[in-house]
Amino acid sequence: MRSQTNFRFSLRSWSVLLPLFVAACAGPQTHHYSHNSHTARTPATNRPYNVGGVTYFPKDDPSYNEVGYASWYGDDFAGHPTAIGEKFSPNAISAAHKTLPLPCYVEVTNLETGRRLVVRVNDRGPFVQGRIIDLSRGAARALGIEKKGTARVRVKRL
Repeated sequence: MRSQTNFRFSLRSWSVLLPLFVAACAGPQTHHYSHNSHTARTPATNRPYNVGGVTYFPKDDPSYNEVGYASWYGDDFAGHPTAIGEKFSPNAISAAHKTLPLPCYVEVTNLETGRRLVVRVNDRGPFVQGRIIDLSRGAARALGIEKKGTARVRVKRL
């Protein structure tokens, strides 16, 4: 009688413990499905975003080549994270653009002086009407824009 009780207990125990053990051994779900395939494949920094009631649509345009005005930003943003999470360094050679993919490289030409510089775009902006790129102070200095504050430039995607 006792061996029959032990057998029932053992069988009952295993019937409860075995499924728990199997469930515990299962790893975390590795596939995440999304109804929105755009969101699933696009990094957050390259998705549409809204600033001041205006929605911007980042676009990977290898033929981007625009003429417009550049400005620069510096110490007020030192150490703050850029749109891709890097710490902003005013003296580095970097820039902000509203729609180019992050990060990317552009050649900026100061149309008043002819100076050219390859700049890494790692932030979003400028959110001032009439400006197409916001340079770090270091990039503005290298292009001869620092003292004047703004300049007419050509921005060409590399």
